[in-house]
Amino acid sequence: MKIDQILNEIYPLPPETCAEICKYIKEVQFEKGHILLKADKVERHLYFIKKGMVRAFAPQGDDDITFWFGEEGETILSMKSYVENQKSYENIELLENCELYELKVEYLRELYKKDIHIANWGRRLAERELLKIEERIISRELLSAKQRYDELLNNKPSLLQRVQLKFIASYLGITPVSLSRIRKEK
Repeated sequence: MKIDQILNEIYPLPPETCAEICKYIKEVQFEKGHILLKADKVERHLYFIKKGMVRAFAPQGDDDITFWFGEEGETILSMKSYVENQKSYENIELLENCELYELKVEYLRELYKKDIHIANWGRRLAERELLKIEERIISRELLSAKQRYDELLNNKPSLLQRVQLKFIASYLGITPVSLSRIRKEK
């Protein structure tokens, strides 16, 4: 996916504004298994996924709790670092070899001051991230495991081909055995 498509999906930008922000974005590549963002560290970059799949997780005892998957076109950032300039609580692991667009947060903050279109783009980015979190919380609290699985199938069907089932089970808040049972019922 091209960077201008990703940026304009978040919030439509005039061509000259899109070109200005793109001056500060570079393409980077990392291999499967790489930890892109690390917990307990202030993250100085945000990323946009050109190609690949990632997961956000937090260690919990002997296991990890997976709480987000990102694929092509999505943004990778630590909201805690982005908004508060504080240490993040999550890790981001690449589940596939990834091609990403990288942008330094400090450059983006400077662009916010110079261009109202970029400032509005940033506001919309934050709003979208907030809505993802709200949807995730509501789903975990109000839906059954089967309903959460069905919702995942409807919204992100490619995950089942691209992500290990243990990560999907963790994301759904169930054991791998329970996930197998739900899948057999289909």
